[in-house]
Amino acid sequence: MNHLLNLSDASSLADVFKQLGDPTRLRIFLYLCHTCDNVQGIARVMEMSSPAVSHHLRLLKSAKLIESHRQGKEMYYQATNSEVTQALHHMIEDIEEMTCPNEKDAEAS
Repeated sequence: MNHLLNLSDASSLADVFKQLGDPTRLRIFLYLCHTCDNVQGIARVMEMSSPAVSHHLRLLKSAKLIESHRQGKEMYYQATNSEVTQALHHMIEDIEEMTCPNEKDAEAS
């Protein structure tokens, strides 16, 4: 019973996984783990409209997975620099590597 999450912590953690359960938000989160970009840049990379990207950014930010800062008139986004975000980033990349090995790994087999 010592390892059982309290309801509040479980709810917060479930919200994080809920946000990453959407394929678009997962892609945006991983992109922002590697770079800092504005809405227009993210929209271009994701091949989406700026309003759609803004919607996903708002949800990721409410889950504390990304943060923003202003440079001039533009708002830029990046993954938060937290242990949770870094652990999620590495976990997702590890799972991706297991399920989608790159060509070098396939050639070595």
